[in-house]
Amino acid sequence: MKKLKRKSLLSLILICLLTTNTVLAQKGVGAEPPENAFVLFNGSKESLQENWTYWEGPRLAAEMPIKWEIVKDPLGPGTAVNTNDTAASNGLYGAADIVSKRKFEDFRLHVEFLIENEGGNSGVYLQNRYEIQILDGDSTNHGMAAIINEKAGDYKIYNGLKKWNAYDIIFRAAKFDDQDILIENARVTLYFNGKKVHTNVPITKVWGGPNSGLDGGNNNGFGITNRPGGIKLQAEGHDVLFKNIWIEEISIEDSTDL
Repeated sequence: MKKLKRKSLLSLILICLLTTNTVLAQKGVGAEPPENAFVLFNGSKESLQENWTYWEGPRLAAEMPIKWEIVKDPLGPGTAVNTNDTAASNGLYGAADIVSKRKFEDFRLHVEFLIENEGGNSGVYLQNRYEIQILDGDSTNHGMAAIINEKAGDYKIYNGLKKWNAYDIIFRAAKFDDQDILIENARVTLYFNGKKVHTNVPITKVWGGPNSGLDGGNNNGFGITNRPGGIKLQAEGHDVLFKNIWIEEISIEDSTDL
């Protein structure tokens, strides 16, 4: 009986280890989308034009079709997209940002990015509201892997210039009562190159004003409204590349599940 119990316990431990390794293998650069995920960008011009559009914010200066250039992957086979749209030169965020046509509430998002030059700047916006920063050389709460102006990331995990990096983001949308009054802030857990850097962090507002995203101009960014939003990628006149972007819609009932 003791031998049987010991064997069963060892089997359970092995199963847990295998399961954990499988989960970890699905984070970081090269992670493949699960079967139920929607691929927002696969490196092709077709997926860019089909799944994305320019965000029609107050500073929009670009016109369809999207002018972001499809380029060769500098580190291997395949292609990527370069955010360096001339309409957004000199850091004019909101002038040529692109946003997914699909809108989302709770989700898991995978994004891979590569920064070509020092100081390269872009960002990933959740629901076109909440920015996860991409910024070479900055380790503050406005820098790399930061939940913008809320919580700094762990800069040392950054692979550096001309290398692919990955964000795996688990997002729970803000919650509202029957009168559409905000009762719970949005929350996010973030893995940076496969390592967890943020756990269940509340996001208090939309930062950056009306040019930044949905509700940015409402009550200084605190006026979050009860509507889903797309995934937005930021153009700021820098050579920042993106590839392998996919999203899995999930339902997170309790914020402690993040």
